[in-house]
Amino acid sequence: MDQAGVVMRATHVRTGRPRWAIIAATGATLRHMLQETSLSGVLLSVPEIHPDDRGTFHEWFKAEDFEEAVGFPLDLQQANVSTSKSGVLRGLHYADVPPGQAKFVTCMSGRIWDVAVDIRKGSASFGKYIGVELTEDNRHSLYLPVGFAHGFVALEDSTVAYLCSEGYNPSHEHGINAFDEDLGIEWPATDVILSEKDRTAPGLKEVQLPNYNECKAFEDVVRATWADA
Repeated sequence: MDQAGVVMRATHVRTGRPRWAIIAATGATLRHMLQETSLSGVLLSVPEIHPDDRGTFHEWFKAEDFEEAVGFPLDLQQANVSTSKSGVLRGLHYADVPPGQAKFVTCMSGRIWDVAVDIRKGSASFGKYIGVELTEDNRHSLYLPVGFAHGFVALEDSTVAYLCSEGYNPSHEHGINAFDEDLGIEWPATDVILSEKDRTAPGLKEVQLPNYNECKAFEDVVRATWADA
């Protein structure tokens, strides 16, 4: 997550053809509220909301469902909350693997367009992304495994919560320009507010990226360690 405090306004004009934008989930239900998406490993949480005269209730995160879907628990090491004015764009951010930083992202209030990008070199879906709308009304969440870059744009004033598998470590965290033409992300807003760090982030070809096989090997170790515990 970006720690820089400098904010600048930028206007982006799209050019070129997107690499491949994959927006919708496949709808395949793994267990209860977790659904597969068109990016393997990225999951969309669609909870059942129970309304009554008092308001609503829903299960935000359920460990046993997550463990069955992913094969190991979410080792929660840090929980973050960000507030963003309408038009703020945060990202794209990612961490070195190992250990990486898996994220379970939820919009607590407002409305955001949340993006996961596969940046694992050697992956069949390298450079591809999904974008999903997370809102205070639909209560959807997005899970991103290690090796994926994350970003979102606030479509209105929003509060976002992140459950993270690792704490913030600035020496292992990096950024990619959200408007890199090699990614071709079709953000649903063009007049956006960026931090200086995100505005000047390098392109996909200019950064050291996680390796697909190393990411899978790391997850296999985590899975085996948990199974033997």
